[in-house]
Amino acid sequence: MKDFKEKLSLVPKKPGSYQMKNKDGVIIYVGKAKNLQRRLRSYFTRTVTGKTRMLVEDIDDFEYIVTSSELESLILEITLIKKYDPKYNILLRDDKSYPYIELTNDKYPVVKIIRNAKRKKIKDHLYGPYPNASAARKTVNIINRMYPLRKCDKLKKDLCLYYHINECLGYCKIDVPKEKIDEMKKEIITFLKGDSSIISKKIEDEMLKASEAMNYERAQELKSMLDDINTTLKKQKIDLNHNYNFDLVNYYYENNYLAIEIFFIRDGLLFGRHNEIIASIGDISEEITEYLVKFYDKGVLPRELLIPEELDENLLKDYFKIKVIKPKKGKLKNLVDLAKENAKEQMDLEGETLKRDDEERLKAEEELKNLLGLKELRRIESFDNSHLFGTFYVGGMVVFDDFLPNKDLYRKYKISTDVKDDIGAMKEVIYRRYFKTIMNESYKPDLIVMDGGKAQIDACKEVLDSLNLYIPIIGLVKDDKHRTNHIMNENLEILDVPKDSKLFLFLTRIQDEVHRYAITYHRNIKAKGALSSILDVVPGIGEVRKKELLKKFGSLKKMKEASVDELSEVVNREVAEKLFEYLKEI
Repeated sequence: MKDFKEKLSLVPKKPGSYQMKNKDGVIIYVGKAKNLQRRLRSYFTRTVTGKTRMLVEDIDDFEYIVTSSELESLILEITLIKKYDPKYNILLRDDKSYPYIELTNDKYPVVKIIRNAKRKKIKDHLYGPYPNASAARKTVNIINRMYPLRKCDKLKKDLCLYYHINECLGYCKIDVPKEKIDEMKKEIITFLKGDSSIISKKIEDEMLKASEAMNYERAQELKSMLDDINTTLKKQKIDLNHNYNFDLVNYYYENNYLAIEIFFIRDGLLFGRHNEIIASIGDISEEITEYLVKFYDKGVLPRELLIPEELDENLLKDYFKIKVIKPKKGKLKNLVDLAKENAKEQMDLEGETLKRDDEERLKAEEELKNLLGLKELRRIESFDNSHLFGTFYVGGMVVFDDFLPNKDLYRKYKISTDVKDDIGAMKEVIYRRYFKTIMNESYKPDLIVMDGGKAQIDACKEVLDSLNLYIPIIGLVKDDKHRTNHIMNENLEILDVPKDSKLFLFLTRIQDEVHRYAITYHRNIKAKGALSSILDVVPGIGEVRKKELLKKFGSLKKMKEASVDELSEVVNREVAEKLFEYLKEI
């Protein structure tokens, strides 16, 4: 470890953001502090263990930027983390966004599940989050079965099946009184706020009618819906005596690991909870703040946030622009304490396993670094492709950081019409991925993992050479039963990696994940139907152009009969020619 005594003495005692760098000048950690000198000294003047020790051993230099306030330092910290994606900053293990249920404010409302409600305050008719996605789907299903709301995205020209099975009031043809719609909305809102009495009574009445009419299949279906309400959809009541709406956060720290617990309280009910354990680097308050910023970047901000005494409520309030409270006594303080107990339980349950998994990953990473003679091995990228109708190729790229998937960086690729084989498809994807790296001066991985041997490695090297770019490559070679048999380096030498080792397991997980990702992309396109599938794989055609083409031609047959000039009426000439070529092949 370098001696930074002299440089530390020059650091001001002001707020700001600091950036730790390794010997290659790469930023490996970004933090913030009220007092930069005190925070930076803490890394080099005290005994550190775990992931903090690994960070300190990797530090070759540091820089800092002074700000006028701690809020500015937090904003700068988050901006730099997004820009550089440092090795030692928090990587959310559970990176999925939770679903919400929305009752739209349209003239003819719809109940639906949404996930992309980023950084918006909760609307009047947005309910959630639902950590249990199955419960959200069942809730929407029950509402749609019991209330004849609009089911289509846009009103159709004629009455559809939902009208004939009494699940829609036929808004496209029938003038439905506003009072009727308002009454349904009122009952649905009551249900979504946790009072199931009205809808349960409706189901019980329907079930009795079906039983008396000897329609036992319908009666059983209704009974199952009632059971869902009483079990899956039942929420834990909290005796608050108020219709509180807030999120509540607390934590438990032990052995360099931090368990974070978030309760979602909606209308006085515990609507759900989120918990996660992360490896801790330094200041706990700083890390929880960074975690909350990343967490709410994927979801909806609550109206209020309740936090424990150790966190800075003013900083969080200024950043999120919401009310932040530190309960001192009473039921809300008890609830904060309960969240801490839950965090401790989670640590007791998962902490040792997580620590062991982290140690195994880091040991495997070190083993691979030594095998390949690499100075740094944090980010791995892997590629695979799949084809539609035997000809049209799509590609996928997955990214792993420290052998953990970083799904925010996954990418899908449409591949040009003149590509007719796997190697050609792979070359195009790799070229597009790393040409963009050069043009944007963005990050490049420490290692590329190819699904295959000599042919795939040579293809990747050829593309990288054409870009005057060097990135280490390995190939995972399968046997005739499509099982990974051995690992080959870029010199086509077989690496000594036992099949029962953790390193072999982690690498095959990457191989399985990229294959799954590419195949899923391919299947999702096919599931949309033949015409939509074709449009989805044609380079240059996005959602807007696809809708315009579908609107003009309506069917695959008519589109195939169109000339390039006719297609050019909707899209530009170059895209029209590509589409024309695609259509000729099917």
